[in-house]
Amino acid sequence: MDKYPDQKRAVQYLYPPIDPFDQRMVDVGEGHRIYMEQCGNPNGVPVVVLHGGPGGGCSPAMRRYFDPNTYRVILFDQRGCGRSRPHASVTDNTTWHLVADIERLRTLLDIDDWTVFGGSWGATLALIYAQAHPDRVNRLVLRGVFLATQAELDWFYGGGAGKFWPEQWAKFTALLTEGELSDTIGAYNKRLFSGDRATEILYARAWSAWENALASIHAQGGVGESPGEYARAFARLENHYFMNAAFLQKDGQILDQIGKIAHIPGHIVQGRYDMICPPQAAWALADRWPNAELKMVRNAGHALSEPGISAELVRIMDRVAEGVA
Repeated sequence: MDKYPDQKRAVQYLYPPIDPFDQRMVDVGEGHRIYMEQCGNPNGVPVVVLHGGPGGGCSPAMRRYFDPNTYRVILFDQRGCGRSRPHASVTDNTTWHLVADIERLRTLLDIDDWTVFGGSWGATLALIYAQAHPDRVNRLVLRGVFLATQAELDWFYGGGAGKFWPEQWAKFTALLTEGELSDTIGAYNKRLFSGDRATEILYARAWSAWENALASIHAQGGVGESPGEYARAFARLENHYFMNAAFLQKDGQILDQIGKIAHIPGHIVQGRYDMICPPQAAWALADRWPNAELKMVRNAGHALSEPGISAELVRIMDRVAEGVA
C-alpha cells in the first residue's frame, strides 16, 4: 500500500524529531563562527540541509524529512543568522563565503560526497555549490526554486506579487516615499543599515512580514510580528544578498552553467501557486537539467510546511533510501 495515500495528511508521515548527536560552533574564518549540528545515524547516508532566506536559519522541524535510521543529517546556520556569530553581520558574507563554508564542513566531517537538500534560497545555494563542486554532490533535492535572477526579484519586490496581494503590498510600501517605489530593495537597504537599531527593526519587521504573508497557499494575509532581532538578521542578510544580485557574475548564471551538474540526479518539488518563487523558475531548471525530475504540487504555495510539499519531500528521501530514486 502507498505509504502516502493522501498528501493532505503529510504531517502524519514526517519522522519524529531527532535529537542531535553533535552540536558545535565552527570557526570558518573572517571572524565568523557558524552553528552546526548532526542528527540521525552517525554512520548513515550524509545529507546537508541548506536553509532559506538568506538569513532564515535552521530549525528542528528541518530534521523531520529524513529517516533517522538511514540518514546522517547535517544542518547549520549560515553566516550572520540563527546561532551563528556575529549576528546579523554582512561583513565577509557572500554566496562564495557560504560555498566555502559548506566545503569546510564537508572536509571537517570527513565526508567524501553528500546529498544536498535545500529550499528557496537554500535551493539557490545548493545549485551554486554543486556547480562549484560537482564531484562532491551525489544528489540534489530542491524545493521552491529561486534562481536569483533580476526577473524574480522584480516579481517579488517590484509589484508583481503585489498585484495578487495588494493589501500586503500596501503595507510593505507604506514605509517608503513615492519616489522610492521603483527600487524597494534599495530603499529598504538605507533603513536596514541606518545604524539606528529601532529604525532597522521597524523596517526589518515590515520586510519579513511581506514575505511571511505570502508563504502559504492558506495564508489570509495576517501574520504575527517577528521577534525584532530575528527579523533584523533575516531582513539585513536577505536585502544584502539581493542588493548584490546574490554575488553572481551575471544574471541567469545558474541556468547558463547547468551543464556542470547535468550528471547529478536532481529532484525538484514546486508549489503550483508559489507567490514568492513562481513555478517558471523550477520549470526552466528542469527543462535544462536532463537528470532532474520535477514535481509540481497542486494546491501548494512556497512554505516547506505545505502538506503536499512535505509529503513529496518525505517520499523522495524514502525512495532514495530504498534505492529506487
